[in-house]
Amino acid sequence: MTVTLSKGFLMNKQKLSLIFTTTFLLTTALNAATERTLAIIKPDAVKAKHSGIIINMIEKNGFKIVRMEKTQLSKDKAEGFYAVHKERPFFGELINYVTSGPVVVLVLEKEEAIKAWRDMMGATDSTKAAPGTIRNLFGTDKTFNATHGSDAPETAQQEIRYFFPNL
Repeated sequence: MTVTLSKGFLMNKQKLSLIFTTTFLLTTALNAATERTLAIIKPDAVKAKHSGIIINMIEKNGFKIVRMEKTQLSKDKAEGFYAVHKERPFFGELINYVTSGPVVVLVLEKEEAIKAWRDMMGATDSTKAAPGTIRNLFGTDKTFNATHGSDAPETAQQEIRYFFPNL
């Protein structure tokens, strides 16, 4: 079989098949590098009115915001989300903190989104975060550190489902 393309260009079935297969494989490979992560703008940053600046930074760094919601976490919701830390000595303080005011929960998408978001946030302890990172700019210490981000693909999937079960 021969296919006539624009301006009389002829291509046989094998060549056309190769082009479509190559295009499909390249598209699949590019999409495979795109991942999602969960981000939370924590109560200290929301209270200080830094949410807009942080969201602007997110967008300027090439992230697509797939979903975003401003919410007040209940104690039960916060305990469920941070259940992995239940036995840690800081658990009670963490729950009190994240339920102390509204948070902005976001699903971000980008190539290597998890690493990119974690790099943008900076070190957990804001006093040790690199200059220009979100935690350096808007956090004050290890607890009041402005943002949360998933640390691995499996965690990102669980965290996204926790807040946005339909995604």
